[in-house]
Amino acid sequence: ALVAFGAAAKHCAFYPMSAATVAEHADELAEFSTSKGTIRFQPGKPLPMALIRRLVRARIAEIRARP
Repeated sequence: ALVAFGAAAKHCAFYPMSAATVAEHADELAEFSTSKGTIRFQPGKPLPMALIRRLVRARIAEIRARP
C-alpha cells in the first residue's frame, strides 16, 4: 500500500506506511502526534494538503528506489 487514512473515536490518522517517511518530515510533523508509521490528528485540525502531497511524493520516491 502507498498510504492510508483511518478514523478512531478520538482522532484521525494518516499512515504513510513508512517510519523513514515520518522521520524525514519530523520537523513538519512536530505539532502532530506521531509514531513509527502513523500521524494522528484531530478532525478539526487536519493535516495540510501540501504536507500530505509531500508525504505521498516521499513515499512514492521511497518505493521507486527499492531494488
